[in-house]
Amino acid sequence: MTVSELNEQVKNALEKSFASVWIEAEIVNFTAANSGHWYFTLHDGDSQLRAACYVRNNLRIRFEPFDGLQVRVRGKLSVYQPKGEYQMLVESLQPVGEGALKVAFEQVKAKLAREGLFDEELKRELPFFPKRVGVVTSPNGAAFHDVLNVLSRRTRTVNVVLIPTRVQGETAGEEIEAAIKLANLHNRISDEKIDVLIVGRGGGSSEDLWAFNEERVARTIRASGIPIISAVGHETDFTIADFASDRRAPTPSAAAEIVAESEDGIHNFLLQKRQDLYQLIGYKLLASRSDLQKLALSSVFTELPQRVKDWRYEIEDATERLRAAADERVKKNGQRLEKLVNRISPLQLASKLNEKKTRLAILREKQIAAINNISDAKNSRLKIEMASLDALSPLSVLSRGFSIVETEAGAILRDAADVKANEDVKIRLARGKIKAKVTLIEK
Repeated sequence: MTVSELNEQVKNALEKSFASVWIEAEIVNFTAANSGHWYFTLHDGDSQLRAACYVRNNLRIRFEPFDGLQVRVRGKLSVYQPKGEYQMLVESLQPVGEGALKVAFEQVKAKLAREGLFDEELKRELPFFPKRVGVVTSPNGAAFHDVLNVLSRRTRTVNVVLIPTRVQGETAGEEIEAAIKLANLHNRISDEKIDVLIVGRGGGSSEDLWAFNEERVARTIRASGIPIISAVGHETDFTIADFASDRRAPTPSAAAEIVAESEDGIHNFLLQKRQDLYQLIGYKLLASRSDLQKLALSSVFTELPQRVKDWRYEIEDATERLRAAADERVKKNGQRLEKLVNRISPLQLASKLNEKKTRLAILREKQIAAINNISDAKNSRLKIEMASLDALSPLSVLSRGFSIVETEAGAILRDAADVKANEDVKIRLARGKIKAKVTLIEK
């Protein structure tokens, strides 16, 4: 026989005699090939056996083996003909002392945690008052009916959209992934957007809940544009979906309570806020009345009008004294003229009298004109002074868009150095007052 023929006969004999065997051993030299096949060695301390697990079989194994793991392996013995080496073709592999599902769970959890998929900063806030809630679960399971019961009891304004899917079985993870993607697609093409998704199911064994531990489901949850609440099993059940979602609810009913606040609670909340608002408005009115009273009693508004009135009286008195002095001078000049007339001869008197009368009339007119000019000048100056005083009035300045800035103690600010950053100040306008906080000081 040729070597190939001999190896083929040995292979047939081995596969016939050892078609199904169980071996308990430790895995060493584990390698995952690019083709998807696994190659490793089974070792018990004294002997070793090469093993291969082809991709069609390892897809059913829910964890990836590693060196040092004690396992229980089922398969058949065969011969790798090109090298004439006999090996075990693995069909099933289970960890010893620790369930395969738990090992797979920890592996997936550790991998996604290293990638930062569970980081708190990635968690999104749930809408305070959602109008439309999507539920990704089985339409025939108790979870969906629990959600409906809670929502119907606690609110009448929330619509429920069911995205039906299988929640257990070999293809459940793939269907849950597709359902979440379908909800996000719905939001992109529809105006009736889903505000929050509840992804979950009722209780069951670890095997039943396994679909929510699949890596594809966790990545889809994290990539969703809709906030997601994970509600899988009972309060003691934890899945990878719980860590990847934006919020974990211990049960589907608890998830419904999270997204649908009680309408009575919201009503009471609004009533309390309205009462708080009325109280705040009352405090503001009292404070404004107090500020107005202080403003009304300010010396700026009580002394200035009196000073303007006093200045007006002084100007009027000066004008009267000026007119009296002018009249007195005219009177004295008239008396002097009469004396001169009496001293002049009757012939000269007649000619000079007319001349003096004419001159006197001219002087009187000039004096009257001078008096009027002086009076007009004083009145003009009075008007200018009154306009200046009016321009200096705080009320006039405020009406032109300026303001008076005061410290909390009431002192008027004239220098930026007199105030500190983050200090409160009061700004008085022509109408009303503003309370502000200093954010920046520039010299």
